[in-house]
Amino acid sequence: MKNKQVARVAAVVAAGSLALAGCSSSDPLATQSSSEKSGSEKVVVGSQAYYSNEIVAEIYAQALENSGLEVERQFNIGQRDAYMPQLENGSINVFPEYTGNLLQFFKEDTKARSSEDVYKELEKELPDSLAVLDEAQASDQDSYTVTSKFAQENNLESIEDLANVKDQLTLGGPPELAERPYGPKGLESTYGVKTEFSATGDTTVEDLVAGTVNVANVFTADPRIKTEDLVVLEDPKSLFLASNVVPVVTADQSSKLGEVLNPVSEKLTAQDLIDLNVQSTVDKKSAADIAKSWLSEHGL
Repeated sequence: MKNKQVARVAAVVAAGSLALAGCSSSDPLATQSSSEKSGSEKVVVGSQAYYSNEIVAEIYAQALENSGLEVERQFNIGQRDAYMPQLENGSINVFPEYTGNLLQFFKEDTKARSSEDVYKELEKELPDSLAVLDEAQASDQDSYTVTSKFAQENNLESIEDLANVKDQLTLGGPPELAERPYGPKGLESTYGVKTEFSATGDTTVEDLVAGTVNVANVFTADPRIKTEDLVVLEDPKSLFLASNVVPVVTADQSSKLGEVLNPVSEKLTAQDLIDLNVQSTVDKKSAADIAKSWLSEHGL
């Protein structure tokens, strides 16, 4: 009797072992399915509540979709305080940013100014969960800008050329420019250019075109640079904080995302960004249509 019980127990154990072996044989398939599912997870692309940023975000999103990735859009989120926590915790995986402004978000007292220095310092200051891909030549930063006519009459290409202008220079910009390190005092100490300052505020570009001022503080992605035929003066001594367009991404996905988005950054120029903004503000095209056209034109 005892031997029969032992035999029955052995049979049950054997059957259980076979069942486990059967389950075990299906595990690799289950693991593969899980892996495949992980590989096809959505990439979440975000944007600020600003038409220019949304256009770049849409370019990123469509480029990623063209590469075969599934994309979810979370646009018009707001400012950094609103979306940065979502980036850091991985709720958002890709976001178009601006190097200098983002660096100041993490390190307010940064001394970096040139594109190269800003980018290097930004890489160090980012949280471990985030990474920056290649930056674009396109930027959205402060500049000193003149009319095309004034540039031609005075042979102006860079800010330092203003020192050779014989006429009185009047600098227009927001009231706070008067005390900014790149304002009238910084312009004189860095480039030896003396100006009278006029607080033009929201009418800065209009005053520049009208000739009320002959140098103006204008953002480099302003569509009126094209529509009003303005010239952004080069800044060889890095008076302004460089703020190039750059994708900020989830760090552990940077290699995969970089394969797609680095070629996009390589093609995106300062003039491109202005043209894209003109299509939005003047031609009233949607971000999706603008992005699709740009990607097609650049073979992306």
